[in-house]
Amino acid sequence: MNKKIQMFTSNDVEIESTTPLYNGFFKMVKYDFRHKLFGGGWSEKISREVFERGHAVAVLPYDPITGEFVLIEQFRIGALATSDTPWLFEVIAGIIEKGEVKEAVCHREAQEESGIELAHLTKALSYLASPGGTTERIHIYVAATDATKASGIHGLHEEAEDIRVHRVTEKDAREWLENGGIDNAATIIALQWFFMHKQTLLENWQVKN
Repeated sequence: MNKKIQMFTSNDVEIESTTPLYNGFFKMVKYDFRHKLFGGGWSEKISREVFERGHAVAVLPYDPITGEFVLIEQFRIGALATSDTPWLFEVIAGIIEKGEVKEAVCHREAQEESGIELAHLTKALSYLASPGGTTERIHIYVAATDATKASGIHGLHEEAEDIRVHRVTEKDAREWLENGGIDNAATIIALQWFFMHKQTLLENWQVKN
């Protein structure tokens, strides 16, 4: 196995200044910086506008008894320009507020967005959503749940949430992955990770498959 070797770390970046550009539902900040170059020396000053929306958790609930996932469906304005429908099938997710524990956010969002309880909450991985333009890191979890209790419309009125809950079989989830029926990153990554690690996951949960 090839070992990951990198020349540079965060210490090889010099932030000259940060300038707030917008502070609303999300934030925009201008960064002026320099960084070391692969060929030696330092770059010229670079200016970039960065989208600051904090960090998030995303959790994929799975019922090992029924073989179903609990997914949610909601409107996403960012999908309007390129999708046949901007109502997307997604994993449960939420922003990590200052001082919050990631696992606690998973449980809270599961209640708010689908009305279900989580068990065996398991960290899968984390990834940078789009590091060329935003600092956001998303932490993916999977968890066991009782899918028979997943139904109805959920979400917080004060956050303009209108969320429909779905029970989705493994077969349907695989087909949607293959044909593009699911096309948002967190859901794709969570489902792919699940299918790659299903057997080990169930063994750790002490569930017979």
